[in-house]
Amino acid sequence: MIMCNSETSELRHVETNPANEEQQEEQQESRGETQMNNGELEEFHNEVKLDVYKHYLGAIGPFLVSATVLLNIVYQGFAVGSNLWLSVWSSDVSLVVNGTQDTSKRDMYLEVYGLLGLGQIVAVLVATTATYMGALKAAFILHGVILSGILRVPVSFFDVTPLGRVVNRFAKDIDTMDNTLPMTLRGWTTCFFSVIGTLFVISYTTPTFVFVIIPVGFIYYFIQRFYVATSRQLKRLESVSRSPIYSHFGESVQGTSVLRAYNVQERFIRESEEKVDFNQVCTYPGIIANRWLAIRLEMVGNLIIFFAAIFAVVGRDTMTAGLVGLSVSYSLQITQTLNWLVRMTAEVETNIVAVERIKEYGEAPQEAPWEITPNVAPSDWPSNGTVEFKNYEVRYREGLELVLRGISFNIDGGEKIGIVGRTGAGKSSMTLSLFRIIEAAAGSIQIDGVDISKMGLHALRSRLTIIPQDPVLFSGTLRMNLDPFEKYSDEQTWEALDLAHLKTFVSGLPTKLQHQVTEGGENLSLGQRQLICLARALLRKTKVLVLDEATAAVDLETDDLIQKTIRSEFASCTVLTIAHRINTIMDSDRFGIFF
Repeated sequence: MIMCNSETSELRHVETNPANEEQQEEQQESRGETQMNNGELEEFHNEVKLDVYKHYLGAIGPFLVSATVLLNIVYQGFAVGSNLWLSVWSSDVSLVVNGTQDTSKRDMYLEVYGLLGLGQIVAVLVATTATYMGALKAAFILHGVILSGILRVPVSFFDVTPLGRVVNRFAKDIDTMDNTLPMTLRGWTTCFFSVIGTLFVISYTTPTFVFVIIPVGFIYYFIQRFYVATSRQLKRLESVSRSPIYSHFGESVQGTSVLRAYNVQERFIRESEEKVDFNQVCTYPGIIANRWLAIRLEMVGNLIIFFAAIFAVVGRDTMTAGLVGLSVSYSLQITQTLNWLVRMTAEVETNIVAVERIKEYGEAPQEAPWEITPNVAPSDWPSNGTVEFKNYEVRYREGLELVLRGISFNIDGGEKIGIVGRTGAGKSSMTLSLFRIIEAAAGSIQIDGVDISKMGLHALRSRLTIIPQDPVLFSGTLRMNLDPFEKYSDEQTWEALDLAHLKTFVSGLPTKLQHQVTEGGENLSLGQRQLICLARALLRKTKVLVLDEATAAVDLETDDLIQKTIRSEFASCTVLTIAHRINTIMDSDRFGIFF
């Protein structure tokens, strides 16, 4: 038996934290929550950066962006041209001479007007198609970005990030990007080019109106910026207040049995209602802000109508009746168009926050590279299963205390090591280090002489096996859970089930290997889930096997059978067994005691 302390030269554990791992994890999570909350507040006070728009437009692609802008200009040109043509048509006194209508000229006006209308239809149809194609492409790309980012973040990310916040990104933010943002962008481009077209027509018919555009534009700009900034922050506040609802609901569903056991349902219902009420409190000011905007934009629109009418009267001697009517009719539309332009600008800025939040998670710090070329390990690595820790130190996250300090020991190939110790002494941290779930702060781990920090994560993790304390199963068939990559035959799978003492159980199932496993394996007992993980390990049969309380949920008789299977099937493999039962580790060659 080898004691893991600072005096042991062969297998020593120099120091663990004064507080146990559970206490440290609570402290880490608390600190992480504070940091994340501060991050949310910091994000709340910042404007949407230009990089977010570039990121979204880059996902759409330059071709579709250019096509959308160009087609909207073409559409607006056709729209303005048709109205100008109509004013020329209405002002042409030569259409009727001596009570007789010139049908050829009338037909010419009608044909041109019809062609301009047809041009509008084609342009708006193609422009809308380009907008939605671009939005669909961006949604597909950005969903892949956030999914890839979340799947590759370190496990420490989930220690400091509530599940509700992650769900909110994949639920509300993705929905906003998929459904709301494309319609908002289409509305904004339509309103923007409509305002440009309106100002062009009024300025063309009454050139002196150009001098009014600048002061009115300043008034409009300040109203628009004030409203957009306020609306954006209110939208962010509403988004931030929604995440606790998801988190609380998820916790309540998962802990339903505990809530009923302690008879605290009413308290949790009350807390849920309080969170929903706070979300509504954050939503209501946005509605009030819309009313504030409408009043002020009515004033700006009325100013434009007033000056357009005044200049039309002043220039009555130089303008035709058709142009006067065109100018006034366009100015009458400007109030509603300006109102919608500001609303659409605000909607774009508030909804682009979803892209900002998706971009944030997509660019979150990642784990080490999945593949590294050239591979430093041979194809049959590990062939012996020797493991060596050299002055190894590790912490869960930057800025936190070390969990393990100065560990140094050697394990020969094929050795069976029993690891025991009090809760929080660092046993599981050591196994996490083997798989680089947490990265080394100092020192190294070598397996068969290869420094695992120089390897790609896929090459490392695919050649080691662990049967965890909390077995993990996925929704799907039992066959898929045993052999997700379909590397083994049914005969090999049944043999593994037999060795794991599950063959009788699986044979009794109506669909046998095609039996459907529910999410998390909830339709199986904890013991059965652990035995399935054992069968999976028997199929893989790697040279290094880690058992982390693998038989804690089975009875002693089954535990003895499993230990016999492990001794016979993994006789030539290096086995690290973490256990609290003495009989589980009695056959080990050496013992490591963590304290």
